Amino acid sequence: MPSNAPLILFYTSFFGRPVDIAAVPRCALPVRWTLDRRRIAEATAVVFHIPDFREIGDARKYPGQHWVAWSMESRQNCPCMTNPRFMKHFDITMTYEAAADVWTPYLPKAGWWKAVQASSIPSKTERAPVVHFQSSTIDRSGRAAFTAELACHIEIDSYGRHRPNRPIQGADLGRQTKIETIARYRFCLALENSISPDYVTEKVFDPLFAGTVPIYLGAPNIDEFVPANSYIDATAFGSPAGLASYLRHLVETPQAYEAYFAWRSKPLPEPLAKRLQELETSRKCRLVTLVHQRMQERHCPPSERPSLPFGRVSLLRTWLHRWRKNRDPR
Repeated sequence: MPSNAPLILFYTSFFGRPVDIAAVPRCALPVRWTLDRRRIAEATAVVFHIPDFREIGDARKYPGQHWVAWSMESRQNCPCMTNPRFMKHFDITMTYEAAADVWTPYLPKAGWWKAVQASSIPSKTERAPVVHFQSSTIDRSGRAAFTAELACHIEIDSYGRHRPNRPIQGADLGRQTKIETIARYRFCLALENSISPDYVTEKVFDPLFAGTVPIYLGAPNIDEFVPANSYIDATAFGSPAGLASYLRHLVETPQAYEAYFAWRSKPLPEPLAKRLQELETSRKCRLVTLVHQRMQERHCPPSERPSLPFGRVSLLRTWLHRWRKNRDPR
């Protein structure tokens, strides 16, 4: 490895687990990765997973260092991302937002879309028209109330850990079982846990992959992430009762229902195809490219000393958090 290869340190865990740096693909530019917080003084860039903010408070920032704020959570779920006093300490953002320095959406790569377009539509064998998977209790989008009211007007089979009304059939193999289950239904509720621009998650992509029509509640710019007429806008009918009436119409009118799969036989919209080109390079390799660029641009005075950006109170809180975590690793 060249001596000028930047060292990038993942300072925090990723939802409590170490970042798997062994799985990072080989990048075009030289780079060294580490999880060892003791090497922070020699790190060119330090990556902090913002949802694990309790691990951040004892970090010292060294001269010329680039700090990276990394998060796939919506701003509603991670409010510190909206706090200018907190965010001013970071030089690079790596989030789902299109305006981030390193864009890291949930959007699948081009090969995924080709596979979906080449696949057939499974038979819809379930009596209930609608399926719903939910495990998290986070609800900043109103999805719980929406689902409850919709269920008063049309039958919904609910799976997952949150208020299921039907068990998984056979062995639960995780995502494979989820996709196979969704595929048996005509419609799948794709309800985000919060509503933010660009926050488009696997909730809409899983039904598309399964060959089912998503009923989407979430990002107002969803059309930038999926082909037109590939989903149903949950908010376009005035009320859940109006939506249920439309779903029954589609069940009774096969030609109208099948129109939601017409996008599979057409080229992807040009704006979406251009976005997919950017994603062909992994997010971490795009971070490496940006770090190399910043290395050429930034110079620090020789007299500059390391700082403790979040103060001594945060330092003590982080130490206490780690001590408790080490005592109870669960």
